[in-house]
Amino acid sequence: MIKKTKKAIIFGTGSFAELVHFMLLNDSHYQVVGFTISKDHIKVDEFLGLPIYPFEEINTLVSPSVADIFIAIGCKKMNDVRASFMRQAKDKGYTLLSYISSKAQHWNDTQIGENVFIFEGNNLQPFVTINDGTILWSGNHIGHHSIIGKYCFITSHVVISGHCKINDSCFIGVNATIFDNVTIAKKSLIGASALITTDTKIEGVYTAEKATLFKKTSEAFFK
Repeated sequence: MIKKTKKAIIFGTGSFAELVHFMLLNDSHYQVVGFTISKDHIKVDEFLGLPIYPFEEINTLVSPSVADIFIAIGCKKMNDVRASFMRQAKDKGYTLLSYISSKAQHWNDTQIGENVFIFEGNNLQPFVTINDGTILWSGNHIGHHSIIGKYCFITSHVVISGHCKINDSCFIGVNATIFDNVTIAKKSLIGASALITTDTKIEGVYTAEKATLFKKTSEAFFK
């Protein structure tokens, strides 16, 4: 068991927050001492056996000198909700913790910002920068010399090739592939399995063709 030398508060009580709790518990120096959400969303007193504090009062209940905080909010409103609560937590005096799974691969030169969460199975090559508030779900490849901006949400099994720039507040869906030297513009939405070979436009939505129903049944192929 890893020795717990720091304390943490997690913003959120959904499945993302539950995963953050699990990983900090089992794979970090952080002891989670509670959760926090907006006062009007509190319906019960505890989550996972720990107290739920109203965010509006959190700094008077758990001092920023005692615990760091992680904002466990997904991609709502193209990541703007996570960004907003990050700013509010900073204004309250908190340090925003970041986490890199011990089951992820990266080099000592990787640049990581605040409130970054990197799940298991990610492969980060040399000279990679991950800026504040970005989430890398499991199993992605981030190529050398690539920069990922603030408040991005990269799902799973995404390939970002070398020398790419992902600007702020982007969403990249499962199994998407970004060709090398491509710039993804701010608030681009890249759909699952999309292949991006040229620069995108601000707030552009890029999708791959969906699977279509074949005329024959599956049994017809295995006679």
